[in-house]
Amino acid sequence: MSANEKEFMTTKRVVTRTQRSRRPRFDGFTFSREMIPAGEGGSLLDDFRARAWEAYERLPYPTTSDEPWRRTDISKLNGDFRLPAPEAYLDLPPVPERLLLPLVSDQHGGQIRLLPGEVQQDLNPDLAQRGVIFADLETAARQFPDQVAKALGTIVRPDEGKFAALSAALAQNGVFVYVPRGVQVEQPLHSLVWAAGVGLAHFSHLVIWLEEGASLTYVHEAASPNGLGGQTLHSAVVELYVGPNASLRFVELQSLGDNVWNFTHERAVLERDASLDWIFGAIGSRLTKNFSDLDLVGVGAHGRMSGFYFTDGEQHLDHDTQQNHRAANTTSDLLFKGALKGHSRSVWQGMIYVAPGAQRTDGYQANRNLVLSENARADSIPGLEILADDVRCTHGATVGKIDPELVFYLRSRGIPAEQAERLVVEGFFDPIMQRIPFDGVRARFQEAIQAKMTAQ
Repeated sequence: MSANEKEFMTTKRVVTRTQRSRRPRFDGFTFSREMIPAGEGGSLLDDFRARAWEAYERLPYPTTSDEPWRRTDISKLNGDFRLPAPEAYLDLPPVPERLLLPLVSDQHGGQIRLLPGEVQQDLNPDLAQRGVIFADLETAARQFPDQVAKALGTIVRPDEGKFAALSAALAQNGVFVYVPRGVQVEQPLHSLVWAAGVGLAHFSHLVIWLEEGASLTYVHEAASPNGLGGQTLHSAVVELYVGPNASLRFVELQSLGDNVWNFTHERAVLERDASLDWIFGAIGSRLTKNFSDLDLVGVGAHGRMSGFYFTDGEQHLDHDTQQNHRAANTTSDLLFKGALKGHSRSVWQGMIYVAPGAQRTDGYQANRNLVLSENARADSIPGLEILADDVRCTHGATVGKIDPELVFYLRSRGIPAEQAERLVVEGFFDPIMQRIPFDGVRARFQEAIQAKMTAQ
């Protein structure tokens, strides 16, 4: 044995083990039961909100130890928010006129503006005569309690998550839409959540219910100003029910300011031979965690989900999608495409689930990401859970950068570098644009591309 080996054997070695530091946790909100809105909708809303608050108190806050939240950390969220006072919107930046213009037709069939401390609404009287209900949630619960009781909280239950329960309990603003059997609503309906104000918490609840054979086009947007500093909270529940042989085209836009922390639980339930075309567009918020579920519960139901997102700066967008085939002969088609700049991050995690007995299912999902800077990051996690044996289910995910050969080709044709990159990005998004049947929505997405590409 060598001298060095003897020294090693006889020398006392001290090993210091440091305890692994705990992951940071969100300390919690300061909301209390006394903040539950005293609804004018009567005991129906009061009872619902009380049950939702009980669920909120019972459920834990999500952490990065929870699989759905593993890539989204809310530990830096401020827990001390206040609810908007009545008519608070009068002292806040106003809604830009361009957000109130029709996007999918030449005019609205009706519009509801959910402002801080105020609800403003317009409805074509012809629709009301045909039995269509389009009203804020308080008014609907007071005037149409049977329809609201049948729908409220049945698609997204308050106990599905901490933020779902919080939204259901504290929603000051909400919209209820009901289309009776066989009614075709030709002109689109529109609602806007204007989440302005630093330190404010905006909670909203949207319910759309289509009876058998009905049809509707609906546009919903959550928006607020940029550059305000501080933090603002927006949390929402969206419930969509598409009855047998009914058809819904639902356009959802998110252009919240860069100080907004945004949390949403959304689900659509499709009955026999129902059809849903669900279009997402997300360009705003500081952080978003979105759960979007498509439940195909009736034979022959068909759902399509098309998502567009573009992030920059320090933005963090996390979209969690589910395509649940619970009946035979159902089809789903999901395509989400996103581009990233700066230090931003996107997360998409999707799952196609096929229940036992849901034979002849056809499910597709794809997520494509274009990373435009060295510090941006895209996580893409597709998944399949198939419990039937006569199905066709496919999925795919890609994360890549701009092909320098494409830029070189365009520059060799005399196109400046900045414009060449923008053309490549527009080409990347073209498959999503082709899935959108509305010129106004495509124009909004193209404006977002232009703004993000030119931003420093």
